[in-house]
Amino acid sequence: MTRGAVPGPDGGLRCPWGVSTPDYLPYHDGEWGRAVHGDDALFERLSLEAFQSGLSWITILRRREGFRRAFDDFRIAAVAEYTDVDRERLLADETIIRNRAKVDATLSNARVLADWAPGELDALIWSHAPDPATRPAPRTLADVPAVTPESTALAKTLKKQGIRFVGPTTAYALMQACGLVDDHLTDCVSRG
Repeated sequence: MTRGAVPGPDGGLRCPWGVSTPDYLPYHDGEWGRAVHGDDALFERLSLEAFQSGLSWITILRRREGFRRAFDDFRIAAVAEYTDVDRERLLADETIIRNRAKVDATLSNARVLADWAPGELDALIWSHAPDPATRPAPRTLADVPAVTPESTALAKTLKKQGIRFVGPTTAYALMQACGLVDDHLTDCVSRG
């Protein structure tokens, strides 16, 4: 796709995906590409990006509140204590994606992260943010990469630490969602 920014409902130019469905607009304008800090908040984004793998982001976004309810608002300490009963509850919960491998990875990741010092996940993820001065703003969707050297390094580091279900593409989507990179198009009203 080589499309540049397109007019939104208010006439302001936005990334084309941000106006492709009304559900995307508030996420695009108020969240995507904005800095996210805090271990629990980053655990949520990491988990949701893993659940998104192989699916469209709108599928996850529309189920986000279900995910939050099902996973105790992604509080690492709470999810780390989940038992086999909780796992079965999650696999039966129609408000989330009931993929066994993704549920198991989320539970495993919480157990790993529960042993980390407060702020360690935040520091690790943000240590992989590229220098914004070295990245020109994308003019079209074709200019937005799916993988970068930084996302590859982040995925390798997370895997080495025992975090599951995160490859370079998922790591890059996490970087976009959490504001480590600003991939809003040059003419987008939400560009930082």
